[in-house]
Amino acid sequence: MSDDDENNRSIRVECYAGHRAEESPRRFYIGQRAVGVSEVIDRWLDPQHSYFKVRGDDKAIYILRHDPASDRWEMILFDSGTREETRLSST
Repeated sequence: MSDDDENNRSIRVECYAGHRAEESPRRFYIGQRAVGVSEVIDRWLDPQHSYFKVRGDDKAIYILRHDPASDRWEMILFDSGTREETRLSST
């Protein structure tokens, strides 16, 4: 993957930290475009990252990955939901 590809996946995320200090994305920015998070569908952890499967206010599904060590967010999947044959489960 080139540096340009890597930079294009980076996003800016606004989070809500609940009473247990768990971050949860509320809005994220792809370039200048803001996408509100209308639903956190799922979340999971691996040893180095937190993942969030979210529905945007644009009705699309995104998987966002957070690296707490660098505080970097990436969008690793986007599904507009407009094509039945590629629609993700639980969308």
